Amino acid sequence: MERPGIAVYLMASRKYGTIYTGVTSNIIGRTYQHRTGIIEGFTRQYGVHLLVWYEIHDDMESAICREKRIKKYMRYQKVKLIESTNPEWLDLWQTFTL
Repeated sequence: MERPGIAVYLMASRKYGTIYTGVTSNIIGRTYQHRTGIIEGFTRQYGVHLLVWYEIHDDMESAICREKRIKKYMRYQKVKLIESTNPEWLDLWQTFTL
């Protein structure tokens, strides 16, 4: 399995909980940082540890543009985006660790 790299992602504290939007050049490493609380900040403060949506990009420029668009979404739009591919809000981290 090819390991994904550049990605826009959404993390959540629980189903319908707090949502965080991010972009990274290393989705596996960055998700691990959020999950373990290694880095201080929003996700650690609000217990946002579940990877519930991600989208792989070929280049950082397109990923950043997509992240900025998603950050402007209303909450219901983010929920709809998550549920379009992950209706149960399962932790997608498992897809990287199997």
